[in-house]
Amino acid sequence: MEVLSRFLGGTLNSIISKCVGLLVTVLILRALFLPSFPGFDEIEWSNLVYIRSHPPLLSSSDFGIRQDKFLLAPQLVWGLNNQKIAFARACLTARMLNRTLLMPSFSASLFYKEIDLLQPISFDKVFQFERFNTLCGGFVQLGRHSDVLNRTQVLEMVKGSGRRWTLERDLSQLKEHSKGSLDDYEVIRIVGKNPFLWHDHWPVTDYAKVFECLDLIDEIATEVDSVVSKIRAIGREVINNTESVELENRMISDRSSFQPLPYFAVHMRIEIDWMIHCRKLEHRLNTNQICSSKKEIMERVRHIAGLKAPIVVYLAVADKLLNNSSILEGWEEGFLPFEKKKLGVDGIYNKYPYLIQSAIDYEVCLRADIFVGNSFSTFSSLVVLERTQKMIRMSVPNLCGADVRWPSYAYNIAGESNGPMRWITNMSESSLQAISYGTTHISC
Repeated sequence: MEVLSRFLGGTLNSIISKCVGLLVTVLILRALFLPSFPGFDEIEWSNLVYIRSHPPLLSSSDFGIRQDKFLLAPQLVWGLNNQKIAFARACLTARMLNRTLLMPSFSASLFYKEIDLLQPISFDKVFQFERFNTLCGGFVQLGRHSDVLNRTQVLEMVKGSGRRWTLERDLSQLKEHSKGSLDDYEVIRIVGKNPFLWHDHWPVTDYAKVFECLDLIDEIATEVDSVVSKIRAIGREVINNTESVELENRMISDRSSFQPLPYFAVHMRIEIDWMIHCRKLEHRLNTNQICSSKKEIMERVRHIAGLKAPIVVYLAVADKLLNNSSILEGWEEGFLPFEKKKLGVDGIYNKYPYLIQSAIDYEVCLRADIFVGNSFSTFSSLVVLERTQKMIRMSVPNLCGADVRWPSYAYNIAGESNGPMRWITNMSESSLQAISYGTTHISC
């Protein structure tokens, strides 16, 4: 028995040693020849692209997107920023399905109910296609329609609508189309309502990542530079013409001569269509914190703490939908309001359809030293989201601090001393719901 025990013990030790040695060898070879990606549980190599065998849905970890499987979304409609949300939602839907999103079409006009008036405009006529894929590489992917090999076999995925089509049913549909025979189709085409109204399964941080990858094409970016330069040139002219040398020295002493002079951007939502919408919304939500008159906006802006007059104020407003032209009147001394016509840049805007005009205004507001908007406006909300993300990237310690750079405010909500409420985006939100439809709960 003792001899047998020694024999078995030696044999077992030998087998265990061999197994351990084999395991170590496998691990070394895996480390040498397979790159490591955080969040990968099971990885297989297919068509020179890393893909998941069983993708953990709703994960924010980066992974390679298949470039031989595509998702086709319907044309994007409504205002620019609703279209940007729809675009991001389509990107994130494609990501969940581990597919490349075929480059969608925006709508150049606002006529979302009359399809023949939508004036489709390709994504790469507004934003840089290659730049997007470079910045968002590994997270989401855009493809061109010419990349599709088989245009005849397309699977239609019908998006449900109404109360019966719940968040859970929508998620279940996506999971179903990410596996098995449904996933075998080269192209899945989504059929249904505007993607802006699809159910939302993604956190704010995922949307912010997509928005960060959107760079305007050079032609439009140059127009933005011209508008911003004109605003800052007026600021310099005001300083040079001031009769108070003491005032000039005070304003310049806080910054080097190479830094641009500050300017305000106020997104004045007082157009006809907005006032009709916001009154109905206030009635439905039983609140009075959505609509703001011109007088209330001016009063709130006047009470922002720490302002140093004179200061140039750019008024971003949809001129064609404005009920009157008196937005430049009634501002307190020290505030120098300008809109497109008075600024002398209306010729720049008039060259383009609504969508591009809005894109220029958006960027002008994004670059402003101080931004004031309405927390129920999608335009204002996305500007603040990007400004918040910008401060986070710059490692600003206290986003709501008194001397923070790039502060934003919501004029529809009263803050300190009857000024507008300080506003940053809560980046920990699990969905874009508050930003998409407005809120009075803003982080500061």
